Amino acid sequence: MAFSAFSSKTIGQVSERLAPKLWVIVTLAVFLAAAAYFAPNTVVALGFAAVSATLTALLAAISLSAWHYKRTRKQKFTAISDFVANDASPSFLTDDEGEISYRNNAAALRFKDKTIQTLSGVLRDVFANPAAVLFRLKNNAASSGAAREDVATRRGHVRISVHRVGETSFLWRLEEMADSKSNQRGDSLNLPLLTVGRSDAILSMNDAARRLIGERARSLDRIFPTLPIRTGKPNQISTATGIHSSLVVEIEGVAGRREVFLLPNTTEHSDHPEGWRFFDELPVAMLKVAHNSSVEMSNRLARKLLGQEDCDGKRLPDLMEGLGRSITDWLAEAAAGRGLQHSEFLRVSRSDKEVFVQVTLKPINDAGKLSLIAVLNDATELKTLEAQFVQSQKMQAIGQLAGGVAHDFNNLLTAISGHCDLLLLRHDQGDTDYSDLTQINQNANRAAALVGQLLAFSRKQTLRPEVLDLRDTLSDMTHLLNRLIGEKVVLSLSHDPLLPTVRADKRLLEQVLMNLVVNARDAMPSGGEIRIETESVILKEALKRDRAVVAPGAYVSLKVKDEGVGIPHDKQRKVFEPFFTTKRTGEGTGLGLSTAYGIVKQSGGFIFIDSEPGQGTCFTLLFPVHDGGVEVAPVTAKPAPVAQSKRVDGVVLLVEDEAPVRAFASRALRMRGYTVLEAESAEDALKTLEDSDLKVDVFVTDVVMPGMDGPSWVRKALEDRPGVRVVFVSGYAEDAFGDTQARIPNSVFLPKPFSLTELTETVQRQLH
Repeated sequence: MAFSAFSSKTIGQVSERLAPKLWVIVTLAVFLAAAAYFAPNTVVALGFAAVSATLTALLAAISLSAWHYKRTRKQKFTAISDFVANDASPSFLTDDEGEISYRNNAAALRFKDKTIQTLSGVLRDVFANPAAVLFRLKNNAASSGAAREDVATRRGHVRISVHRVGETSFLWRLEEMADSKSNQRGDSLNLPLLTVGRSDAILSMNDAARRLIGERARSLDRIFPTLPIRTGKPNQISTATGIHSSLVVEIEGVAGRREVFLLPNTTEHSDHPEGWRFFDELPVAMLKVAHNSSVEMSNRLARKLLGQEDCDGKRLPDLMEGLGRSITDWLAEAAAGRGLQHSEFLRVSRSDKEVFVQVTLKPINDAGKLSLIAVLNDATELKTLEAQFVQSQKMQAIGQLAGGVAHDFNNLLTAISGHCDLLLLRHDQGDTDYSDLTQINQNANRAAALVGQLLAFSRKQTLRPEVLDLRDTLSDMTHLLNRLIGEKVVLSLSHDPLLPTVRADKRLLEQVLMNLVVNARDAMPSGGEIRIETESVILKEALKRDRAVVAPGAYVSLKVKDEGVGIPHDKQRKVFEPFFTTKRTGEGTGLGLSTAYGIVKQSGGFIFIDSEPGQGTCFTLLFPVHDGGVEVAPVTAKPAPVAQSKRVDGVVLLVEDEAPVRAFASRALRMRGYTVLEAESAEDALKTLEDSDLKVDVFVTDVVMPGMDGPSWVRKALEDRPGVRVVFVSGYAEDAFGDTQARIPNSVFLPKPFSLTELTETVQRQLH
């Protein structure tokens, strides 16, 4: 099929090229027909007639093929023209030679001269030597199907993209991305400005530069007798009145461009204060600072960056902070010529927003007086990215620490609560020791909850998601929340009547809501109202906020609003950091909001804060709508008392490297009637299983152990005993090895710390 299509296309192209020359074939066919008619010999007449008929058939075939090829190409042309007709960017359709066969509406408006028939002719006024660029792009598109290149122009830069259409046509698209700052500089500044390309070609000169040089220069060597340019220093330049010295400032632009400003040389005009008149028009934020840190002069961009209407006379340490040493000493060292090769990052002393600047100092001699020029660059985005990186590193370190601490603590808590369960079996509620044992058990559970918080803000806790209706969840929690907030605070709920369901861990979601409600209560010491609202939200386009991007789609919004004291703007982005708190010492740990953040993010949701000091705070939670069909949330039945549980039979191989945990688990399983084989390592377990006559029903194994881990030895054991069921236990989160466990058949996970009842019932469910 590919060969036939290729042949048909090729024949069509050839036929189209031959179509203008068909009159030759027609003339020849008519001549042969006439020769056949007048031929004296019948054989000769038949020969002429046969050749004439063949040429006539060939003529018909070529005409038909050319007509079909033109019709097909016209259909493609119409489809392409309809596709790009209303494109906002100028688009052209050309042939292999660059001749324009179609231009869309944007191209007609941008390039009004319709008499120019080639694309290189159209672009001649946009940038220099367009033919070379178009030839290069066309060759690349012919070989790879498409090509793109950014070209610097005096307006900014233009992105030219080309796509091959068929064999001999090309679709071109121009995206002109003007540099608004460059346009403003070139059109409105009285400073001479040159826009220079990669090879020192001068792409544009503003009016001030043309007046200074006396002509439109094409390359830098026409203006600068000595190259390369020494930026920030006096350079000799060729002007309309001869050679003069000029202070040159060079700024890197986009697409390989450079912007070169030719400024008055203040050392030549130091006796005239008006020589600094250009200072306010500079396109770079700059301060002129005395050696005693007093600001002598500032330009417009510097004042805007610092948030000041007037900086003159103010001290630099009052405008910036965060150097870690005295700014006055830093200025003194710079004035002495030391440390000039390194710039410093400082925080601007602004109350409205957080701004960081990168400051570079240069000493100058102005009228015999030593001063410093401070060049300021906005480094807010850079410092924000750095803060994000540091925060991610910190969270990763805390997460690793939390995971390790959780593992060890959960082993200890399993042993404590497990042996406490064993003691409770031997005591009635009337015994004097029963209440003490209950206190031990309750405090062990509280410790387990604290470990869960550590895992929550590091997003390493194990989720048990289920389909929830937030209205039902909040209804179940209303009584508990009212007890938490006390009598001074009123709790009100407002629900969307058509609220869709979400999928989340109900226990952890309740923990998030309690944290938010408690914080709202603490923010209103004199009382007030806490309002919880739920509603359905449809995002038609991505929501970008607080360094997060919420994809378009359906979400359920849950808001917790208070009328409290609010949170200052400079502290709002820190509230989700672990151990950060605005409460006094002893009133908060700083883990509540970080825990909530971790739970919400691990559940696939988003959490945002809106707060105004003195007006209150609103936390907004967004959860994706669950669209996986109706699911019934698992109902956890209350475990039956252990003493009344029936005895069962079965052989359990218990593998646990922690002796106290192994002792408790072994006793608990034996009390239920199981035969328990103990092993303190994976190697011991495999050695036990070497006895082929030994029958084992369930493996109960820790996941992380010295030597071979749990999943590894279980996979090896299942090769000879494929029917054995498995219970994995671990103090780490299930996510740490969830994929591995999922590949092991008939296996379940039981997180530590677990109670006596949870262990025995899990093993019983695996057996039955």
